Amino acid sequence: MNTEQHDSEAISRVREEMIKPEYITGLSTFFKVIGEESRVKIIYALSIQEMCVGDLAEALTLSQSSVSHQLKLLKLNGQVKSRREGKNIYYSLDDHHVVGILKESLNHIIHKMEEGCL
Repeated sequence: MNTEQHDSEAISRVREEMIKPEYITGLSTFFKVIGEESRVKIIYALSIQEMCVGDLAEALTLSQSSVSHQLKLLKLNGQVKSRREGKNIYYSLDDHHVVGILKESLNHIIHKMEEGCL
């Protein structure tokens, strides 16, 4: 038997102000895409400057195949774009919002670490 009292005003307000299900799905997908360590490194590197696969792999001490795989996922999800120059393909960020999100998240992590929470 459930004897818990419910706050009908709070329930109504949350239901009225809740974001659309498709936005929730989009947010979840976005965080899954950027929420992998190699992809975070790649995004951060590309926030500094555009790079080709080989240079990214060398700078981040990752294999070229790993970098290529991660870039493909980032490109499919609209985070990264590419351009060809001769034999090289250069990658850069296609969505600069992601840099702000990463930097704000980093500030949050640093703050929590300083508090001893992480």
